[in-house]
Amino acid sequence: MGQLDNKTAIVTGSSRGIGAEVAKILAGEGAAVVVNYRQKAPRANKVVAGIEADGGRAVAVGADLTTLEGVQALASAAMENFGSLDVLVLNASGGMETGMEEGYALKLNRDAQVNMLNAVVPLMKEGSRVVFVTSHQAHFINSVATMPEYEPVARSKRAGEDALRELLPNLADKGISLVVVSGDMIEGTVTATLLDRSNPGAIEARRAEAGKLYSVEEFAAVVASMATADVESGHTEYAGGADYFGKNAE
Repeated sequence: MGQLDNKTAIVTGSSRGIGAEVAKILAGEGAAVVVNYRQKAPRANKVVAGIEADGGRAVAVGADLTTLEGVQALASAAMENFGSLDVLVLNASGGMETGMEEGYALKLNRDAQVNMLNAVVPLMKEGSRVVFVTSHQAHFINSVATMPEYEPVARSKRAGEDALRELLPNLADKGISLVVVSGDMIEGTVTATLLDRSNPGAIEARRAEAGKLYSVEEFAAVVASMATADVESGHTEYAGGADYFGKNAE
């Protein structure tokens, strides 16, 4: 028996990387998982196939979270396919990509997160859990400077976290809890790759400063554990980056 038997989870941005690993872990705990992708259907289908091969349940749903149609489609998919929604992992983020519209980072990292949460709240029962995934570079941006190349993204993600925290009283009224997971830079993620491309040596420098950076699998395990962790709503779980905590931790 898994901790999430007879439960349903949505993991945004889960066709690869951290989101894909979180989806696999939650499925392994018994959850039926809605795997979300924006464009890469084959990747999402591969994640679903892997979950099903291990005896789990999952469905891939294409949805652009920066549109209200995409948000609603993803929320509806959980009910249509599995009949319930108990866990929402807000993993999707971005802003380092080239060729995106002006203001895209804020649109995805703040507005889409709030819209996604608001869309699922009416579907979630008392005792449900929302997990928001962020980075130390974003969470601590008001007290610890980050690389100039990443600062706009960091500020947009912090804005997203702040906007979600403003909803804590509304969530409490419905018996839904929100947990934030903040991690140091993660080896092998798209963000780390793009950052290292724009600032060569950035990841190596951060690794030297921190002593160790989490792998995708290690960080995903922390994120997934917060779906069922016995913590208060509003709790922040930190992964790595111990040097941040003497710098006006918040």
